[in-house]
Amino acid sequence: MPYISIECGALSGQQKAELIERLTAAAAKTTHIPAEFFTVAIKELPDENFGIGGRNIGEIKAEYAAKE
Repeated sequence: MPYISIECGALSGQQKAELIERLTAAAAKTTHIPAEFFTVAIKELPDENFGIGGRNIGEIKAEYAAKE
């Protein structure tokens, strides 16, 4: 049974559903394994647990939101 695991920040229910659907479809097409054999796991991590350029994602998101 193929297993796909992804770690990301918080997602809405709709985003999770779309991500699972698209990951499964792409993997099934690429591997020629039927989609019903795939398992997808999403592990959500807080933005404060991710860092880019010495800053956490929470800080970066706040900066972008202030610009809008």
